[in-house]
Amino acid sequence: MSDHAPTVRDYDLFTPEAMTDPDAFLHRVRAESPLARLPQFDAYLLTRYADVNAALRDKRLDSANMARVLQRLTPAEQEELAPVKQSIEMWMGHTVPADHVRFQQLLKRYFTPAMVDRLRPRVREFTHELLDAVAPKGKMDVVHDLAYPLPANVIAELLGMPVSDREQLQAWSRDIVPIFGNGDVQQLRVAQRSMLEMHDYLRVIAADRRRAPREDVLSTFMAAEAEGIVTEDEAVANCVLLLFAGHETTANLIANGLVLLFDHPDQMAKLRADPDLTPLAVEEMLRCDGPAGVIGRVATEPVELAGHTVPAGEHIYLALMAANRDPDVFTDPDVFDITRRRNRHLSFGMGTYYCLGAALARMETDECLRILLDRCPELRPAYETPDWQPTMPIGHRLGSLPVTF
Repeated sequence: MSDHAPTVRDYDLFTPEAMTDPDAFLHRVRAESPLARLPQFDAYLLTRYADVNAALRDKRLDSANMARVLQRLTPAEQEELAPVKQSIEMWMGHTVPADHVRFQQLLKRYFTPAMVDRLRPRVREFTHELLDAVAPKGKMDVVHDLAYPLPANVIAELLGMPVSDREQLQAWSRDIVPIFGNGDVQQLRVAQRSMLEMHDYLRVIAADRRRAPREDVLSTFMAAEAEGIVTEDEAVANCVLLLFAGHETTANLIANGLVLLFDHPDQMAKLRADPDLTPLAVEEMLRCDGPAGVIGRVATEPVELAGHTVPAGEHIYLALMAANRDPDVFTDPDVFDITRRRNRHLSFGMGTYYCLGAALARMETDECLRILLDRCPELRPAYETPDWQPTMPIGHRLGSLPVTF
């Protein structure tokens, strides 16, 4: 341990301060203890930009496998939920590093700039269709009527699902959320049932793509299966991951971003006056309230973090939301400024685990906001306070977002 490193302090994430104003809480943690200890989670917490950035690139820190949530269950419950554990352990980012790189290199064949450009017209069509459905009412819940179904339609397109099955896709996605959020046993049972139903569904599509390939993700996986790069089980499991990661990330970005605009009417007016600022606005939304506030890592060997040596096997939370508001990196870090130019936020990660779908999420959000603000010049919030729901270990997501227009 460095002689000059601050003491590692313990912090409680369930205090009113941490729960109601996590940004202010994390500012304090960053100043007091750049490497903090979270006893309730048996984990460390990193908050400084430089430390989080370095940790994201450090190959000694593996992605924290979500299957570990099952380890707190009884042996009987773990046996009952073994199928969901086996599936999670095949997900990209939850495997050994060599397998993660194998899946990542494979999917880079599909997630190309050309693919994103090819999907842009479809994203516009989906957005208009969703707004057409609510236009006669002059009101909607942005979360349920727009932010969630839009990326769900896009992911369904990527997976080659017919339009008639897309509501089922959203239902599966909702059911598997507890896997990512420390769900209880009953929630995990429902998640497992839906995951296995989706596996069966995808195997039928996979068989069709072997016979007649198309320009979709499953066709890419089936071509790789023929080359001996992946198995069908791995392909199907990772399609479930793509469903959730591509769906939740973009949905939260759209909804959270709209709340930021409502909370800062000067920035909303600026964006309406100049829609070409939308790409910069999306980056500032990612920085100020991105969809992944905290991500987990596990040390595979002793590693120095913020001047302290952390033993192998320890869990470390990387607070992206704190790094993105580090005053050593960002001028006026708590100011939402859609014209901000130097915006090197970490919301999509960095290094080996950088989000493959980052360009797609940016494009979907850009197109959605442009169309929404153009079609709804009188768009107004229809709530007194946002319907924030806490996420573990720290952060929030919107349960609903009612608006009128």
